[in-house]
Amino acid sequence: MTITAPRPAGARAPALPPARGELSAAVSGRLRGRPGALPGPRAAAAADPYGEDVQLALHLCYELHYRGFDGVPDAAEWDPDLLRLRALLEERFEGALREACPGPATPDEVFDALLTEPPDGRGVSRHLLRHGTLEQLREYAVLRSVHQLRESDPQAWMLPRLRGRAKAGLVTVLYDEFGCGREERAHARLYADLMSALGLDPGYGRYLPEVGAPALAVANVMSLFGLHRARRGALVGHFAALEIGSPPAASWHAAALRRCGAGEAAVRYYDEHVEADAVHEQLVRREVVGGLLAEEPGLAPDVAFGARATVLLDDALATSAIRAWRSGAGALRPTSEEEA
Repeated sequence: MTITAPRPAGARAPALPPARGELSAAVSGRLRGRPGALPGPRAAAAADPYGEDVQLALHLCYELHYRGFDGVPDAAEWDPDLLRLRALLEERFEGALREACPGPATPDEVFDALLTEPPDGRGVSRHLLRHGTLEQLREYAVLRSVHQLRESDPQAWMLPRLRGRAKAGLVTVLYDEFGCGREERAHARLYADLMSALGLDPGYGRYLPEVGAPALAVANVMSLFGLHRARRGALVGHFAALEIGSPPAASWHAAALRRCGAGEAAVRYYDEHVEADAVHEQLVRREVVGGLLAEEPGLAPDVAFGARATVLLDDALATSAIRAWRSGAGALRPTSEEEA
């Protein structure tokens, strides 16, 4: 599909997107002030946990804890009926992830596997390096924008739930992620600059209608783990998996952008991650994971689960995008599609 050119990014919250099924339509309707009961356990249990409807419904609920939506009152963040539905959808989503990530793997086993590159170099960054076009790079930037324009906001929810070494290590990493006190160096700002350099609109939430379930799931799992103290171990595992896998993928992505002539302004975000995340990987693994498990060794299975779920969802997004590109199609959803 053709991605629209940039428009001025204002301070307003994003617009509510079209619904993609019964659940997301019910959430959207409640946010628009429509009366009526929300779906219950039967509807949530029958829905595809990785499908468009569930993932958009979860995103709508989670976004209330970030910037919200244009025209939706702040009080909607704590609407008890929305929170009940969100809990049902979270149970469905997390249950599917735990079923897909069985076994007694330890955190070290999961992390060590992330440091071993597959012989065939699988992954979306490798595909883009070898075969990607500038349009595919632009599409991938859109797919990742739901998360990257938040950058480490979900991980910041870990701070009040950690102590000692784990908290000190996390603060050190987040200080870098948020620009070391300089707004223009914050990683979310660098990603917005990347989008602008690629001729995309950097407005927060601008491309939500075009982003499909696999990319929404990648972002939603961070909020799922981050909003619940009981899942702090899973969020630490998730964060570690991101930092460990980031440097090689960032270097390949930077090379792909340069090969396609994107220019240095577009590459700066990935160059920053090649350097910063090589240091972050050691800090997160030694201090954040190590510090947490020194105080709470019983959380080791949750840390491993969080890392494995992260890899599972990232792989699903990569598979979805690469399959679309190889078929000659685009990786984004048609914007004219009305599913409500």
